[in-house]
Amino acid sequence: MKTTTKTTVLSIFSALVFFTACSSDDDGSSNEVLLTDDEIPSEITTYVSTHFDTSTITQAEKETENSGITYEVLLDLNYQLEFNSDLEIVEIDGITALPDSVIPELILEYVTTNYPNQIITDWELETNYQQVELNNGYELEFELNGDFIRLDKD
Repeated sequence: MKTTTKTTVLSIFSALVFFTACSSDDDGSSNEVLLTDDEIPSEITTYVSTHFDTSTITQAEKETENSGITYEVLLDLNYQLEFNSDLEIVEIDGITALPDSVIPELILEYVTTNYPNQIITDWELETNYQQVELNNGYELEFELNGDFIRLDKD
């Protein structure tokens, strides 16, 4: 996504979460609950303090769906984090450079070597691959072990 689009998306997401403390689909298959600071799992707060030490959590939401539980976390420096039901990070969206510590080493080395003038703004872990997005809009896919697969250009 382009930076302005990301800023807009993050702003809209923040507003929706702020105004929606709890919602449910008509069939009851989804339930979203805003968490208080005390309700945020310690694994999430530890992850944030380790990798985003200058940032604080502004909102945390627990979403329960038929497919399981996810946690959406917004940080004050325009980062959005998603954790799975095992409290493992699966997605990080930002509008500025992600901390190097959140990017797997082989992926960080590949980007630094092949795109030295670009920064990683997003990282996502899928079932069979990982993906990063650069500030130029390029999306790079990697195997789970960090080997490069392919490049997508916007």
